Amino acid sequence: MPAAEDRRRAVEKYQQDIWYSARYSDDEFEYRHVILPKALVKYLPKDRLAEEDEWRSLGVQQSPGWWHYERHAPEPHIMLFKRAKDKNGN
Repeated sequence: MPAAEDRRRAVEKYQQDIWYSARYSDDEFEYRHVILPKALVKYLPKDRLAEEDEWRSLGVQQSPGWWHYERHAPEPHIMLFKRAKDKNGN
């Protein structure tokens, strides 16, 4: 079975198990973390952060403006995201 088909089936099977934290913020950014089922981790880039099209293709669903800003090597299934607050601090 081609790798793309393996990925599609894995996402279909595990997408409902993706967990999203509550949002939290500081003066400049809004943050959240997303926990992927461990079966999906093998589809993340290993040497860099995931681009938006890559994390969306794994079934992660978020409004526009979020970016994957940090990876925690011991727990690669936990993705850390942030987005800039608007000028009103929201």
